[in-house]
Amino acid sequence: MSARLVVLISGAGTNLQALIDASARTSYGARVVAVGADRPGIEGLARAERAGLPAFVHRVSDYPDRGGWDRALAGACAAFEPDLVVSAGFMKLVGDPFLNRFGGRFVNTHPSLLPAFPGMHGPREALAYGVKVTGCTIFLVDSGIDAGPVVAQAAVPVFDSDDENTLHERIKTVERGLLVDTVGRMARDGWSVRGRKVRIGR
Repeated sequence: MSARLVVLISGAGTNLQALIDASARTSYGARVVAVGADRPGIEGLARAERAGLPAFVHRVSDYPDRGGWDRALAGACAAFEPDLVVSAGFMKLVGDPFLNRFGGRFVNTHPSLLPAFPGMHGPREALAYGVKVTGCTIFLVDSGIDAGPVVAQAAVPVFDSDDENTLHERIKTVERGLLVDTVGRMARDGWSVRGRKVRIGR
């Protein structure tokens, strides 16, 4: 039986689309069952609609406090009984009400080789630092900022001709492939967490 994925988005949904496309293969072992967003009117929601997927939107501004938003988002995800929740360009930090329900099965991506260059500007900071190799990371979300246990990483070379946009686009291409591969492996083979070490496979 395929693992159930709820995918959270904030924008164009290119990673979402990659997961939808992969889900079409029965051998993939996982399928997207719902899409959540923190704002309406985005291309990612249009992708969900075209794929016939249920979607929900919870804007932080619609709630009296962040905890209320967090609980509503967690409840909306839980309604679809996901095995994994995937942050695919979701630009909001979740808090304890969400992590208490989905800790250890909420994965996110980051455009650097964590723990290097966490935060909003990984490619920019990699260029400024002068590294020759950067990359992308799939990790399990915890209460820190880009601080959870690493599930998978892939390296991306930094070229002398790179600017922030060219480097970030090249990272995103690798990131999509790594996300699809990693989520599929977790779905098919299971995973375990011991301290900071994540192992895929039973």
